[in-house]
Amino acid sequence: MRMTRRNLAAGAAAAGVALAAGLSAAHAEPHPALRAAINSLEKAKFDLMHARHDFGGHKMEAIAAIDHAIEQLRVAQRYDRR
Repeated sequence: MRMTRRNLAAGAAAAGVALAAGLSAAHAEPHPALRAAINSLEKAKFDLMHARHDFGGHKMEAIAAIDHAIEQLRVAQRYDRR
């Protein structure tokens, strides 16, 4: 089979994509669910903090619980890096 420049370029491009995907997977976050949970909790906290109602005094308690949950998830992330 005769290799043309076009075939070589296409092969090199395919190899580059495969290499990039492999490197990306190797450096991927080990527990994306923890990051997603933290993001969700931060959004919930933001929404509560900007809510006009105090929900019978439960708003601040809920925010404190969210802060505690976020801290626990961050501890879990640090624990996994040991």
